[in-house]
Amino acid sequence: MMDVMNKLKILSDAAKYDVSCSSSGSNRKNTNKGLGNASVSGICHSWSDDGRCISLLKILMTNYCIYDCDYCVNRSSNDLPRATFTPEEIIDLTINFYKRNYIEGLFLSSAVFKSPNHTMELLLKVVQTLREKENFNGYIHIKGIPGADKEIIDKVGMYVDRISINIELPSEEGLKLLAPQKNKDSILKPMGQIKSGIIQSIDDRKKFRFSPKFVPAGQTTQLIVGATGDNDLKILRLSEGLYNSYDLKRVYYSAFIPVSTSPNLPVLKSPPLVRENRLYQADWLLRFYGFSANELLNEDKPDFDLALDPKCDWAIQNISLFPVEINKADYHTLIRVPGIGVKSAYKIIQARRFRSIDFMDLKKLGIVLKRAQYFITCNGKHYGIKSMDSEKIRKTLVYGNQINSGHEQLSLFDKVSIEDRFIQIGGQI
Repeated sequence: MMDVMNKLKILSDAAKYDVSCSSSGSNRKNTNKGLGNASVSGICHSWSDDGRCISLLKILMTNYCIYDCDYCVNRSSNDLPRATFTPEEIIDLTINFYKRNYIEGLFLSSAVFKSPNHTMELLLKVVQTLREKENFNGYIHIKGIPGADKEIIDKVGMYVDRISINIELPSEEGLKLLAPQKNKDSILKPMGQIKSGIIQSIDDRKKFRFSPKFVPAGQTTQLIVGATGDNDLKILRLSEGLYNSYDLKRVYYSAFIPVSTSPNLPVLKSPPLVRENRLYQADWLLRFYGFSANELLNEDKPDFDLALDPKCDWAIQNISLFPVEINKADYHTLIRVPGIGVKSAYKIIQARRFRSIDFMDLKKLGIVLKRAQYFITCNGKHYGIKSMDSEKIRKTLVYGNQINSGHEQLSLFDKVSIEDRFIQIGGQI
């Protein structure tokens, strides 16, 4: 019989393909003689605002699966080491790892074992025991199983901080091709149920102060990028629809990792990581900058420019809207300027109440002039190239000083700067 540490090795490795485990928004308090805390003090975030990794125990309950999805490493036809934790083993690991300060919370997912209901009932047993018997008040994130009964999901929602129902493939056609045992309705239905439960819980707490919370940190989902032929516009429209219809906290994007030689899958030399990063940046624009999917992309241009972040790309495509005068533009105009983020726009508006702003002031306010200079004026004066030729601005943004030398500097990041990589975490676009 396999021991717990060998199971842990197998099932923690199998869980690495699920990226939807960032935690935020929960304020579950500790109780007398309880363990753990998921308050807003910073504990239980898988990534903090400054990029620090904070620990969650991230495991699968089992990697035995009844489904045979072409894109999944845990598909039933794949020959790999298999293991299953009992609920008691997961509870014991969580408590002991927490007491040793190894972790600050739990992210628990699972392959579909026997049936969706059976799998969800085992997950329910874990979280119910942790909360009621072990008095564990740390952060818990559960991956919901599509197809499970509403009653089970409702019970789980009373014990966890966050639930993710992973859509995985952006289109119904993709599901039929790569995961024929799954269907769109079985995924979207529980998302709607969770949304209704959250709304009901909020209303109840307005009437009754100590009414129990239901999924207080909200729900998330994950989309695999590159396993199907779906373009960026289709993926972004789906994300926009999910935010609007289901009040999702976040959509996660995961570059497809070739784990199968199925003829239904594309042949890739490496995962499309730059494309994944562009979708994260565009997602940030949807959530915090007031953009819509149809503004960023259209049928004539359905995919993002891999050499430019989506905000710069949009600005170049709409060059007629620029330059923007820093001392006159309103907040909503300012945040659409590349290099000016939400916080920076507020700083500009506050600073210009006292005097006119020039380019040196913008540097002090943290504006990324490397990008912003081509799209703004200060008191009617340009800082970057004075020509508003969109192609010339694009080449300058992509190649920088190399444009005049006739040589292009080699990059480890496929023409995407390190600065762009951290936009996903920091959000300054």
